[in-house]
Amino acid sequence: MRTLHNTFKEKEKAVLVGLVTGGETVEQEQEYLEELAFLIDTAGGVTIKSFMQKSSHPDSKTYVGKGKIEEIRDFAKAENIDMVVFDDELSPSQIRNLELYLECKILDRSNLILDIFADRAKTAQAKTQVELAQFQYLLPRLTRMWTHLSKQKGGIGMKGPGETEIETDRRIVRDRIILLKEKLIVIDKQNSVQRKNRGEFVRLALVGYTNVGKSTLLNLLSKSEVLAEDKLFATLDTTVRKIVIENLPLLLSDTVGFIRKLPANLIESFKSTLAEVREADILLHIVDISHPGFEDQIKTVSQTLQEIGAHQKTIITVFNKIDALAHRPEEFDHNFNREHPSKGEGMEAVSKNNQGIRIPEDELLARLKKSWVAKTYEPCVFISAFENYNTDELRSLLYSIAIKIHLDRYPHNGLLY
Repeated sequence: MRTLHNTFKEKEKAVLVGLVTGGETVEQEQEYLEELAFLIDTAGGVTIKSFMQKSSHPDSKTYVGKGKIEEIRDFAKAENIDMVVFDDELSPSQIRNLELYLECKILDRSNLILDIFADRAKTAQAKTQVELAQFQYLLPRLTRMWTHLSKQKGGIGMKGPGETEIETDRRIVRDRIILLKEKLIVIDKQNSVQRKNRGEFVRLALVGYTNVGKSTLLNLLSKSEVLAEDKLFATLDTTVRKIVIENLPLLLSDTVGFIRKLPANLIESFKSTLAEVREADILLHIVDISHPGFEDQIKTVSQTLQEIGAHQKTIITVFNKIDALAHRPEEFDHNFNREHPSKGEGMEAVSKNNQGIRIPEDELLARLKKSWVAKTYEPCVFISAFENYNTDELRSLLYSIAIKIHLDRYPHNGLLY
């Protein structure tokens, strides 16, 4: 008879490490580490403890200082930790040194995100994009894989195979990168033909931070059943659905969610997928308004849109999850009951007297429409996709903008009058 331990694979235990540098606050880094823990959970691991250190800059050898490394090492040994995950991208030498000091698996945020993408990629295009990003990440780090050959003596007749093997591997990886890029060009041409065939429709694209409810909204508007779950990067592949608002047919696409510190190679690899965003007529920027750091998430998405050349589009900001905000009146008071929240104030400074009191949706909606948020991110709308609340206002706003685009494009289409 098999034991429970043998039947179910035990989750890998992780320790997280973050660094507070420059203009960052402890509260911000804590939020980054919470997001990193969510990434670990999405990857199938479990976070045991987080370590944080303040420093003007990362240590060139070990990212954090010697004392903190010893603290992490002692804890990792005592708790049989499988991996230590760092919130920033590490250099090859930092990874090599950390492996020697900590004697366990070392990952950085980029490596972890790539691993999640690799697990969640389903289509040929997504798999190719992720594989390309992985090889581009791997290329400068190949040397640490061959440290056992680095002690070969030099001199005539004494050249070991070390450098030869490293160069051979580099050549293999470079050839693979070239092949994958060529493959993506072919796939992108095929997708471009498909997009041209959809040219008669006004096209909408959902963009936003990961796990803000884009797929839930797609399902609601299109009455379809796209995977929507409380995990980061539930959607990697672009999904396109036809929707009709009043008498106007539209195409709505859902794309991969963005995240802070997204690996540059990954953004580059996914540019062909994000062509749906670049070629859309209207972008629906979905924001989780219940998240304490929603402003930072908006900035991350805006920066990514600029990187892919889509920041000049018509953008409607859709503040989602007001149902979650309704259950946290103290958060509403802190974030929205003033002209603008002061920077650096954490939720711990807010009175907890109102906890447990729920704001009715209609009252919450009226207050949000008068808040600084509505003035700052116009045009915008406040909804709950999960509860299908106030989505008629979203449809009405979408129609008013989309019909103008359609009539400018097809002025003689009398069917729409």
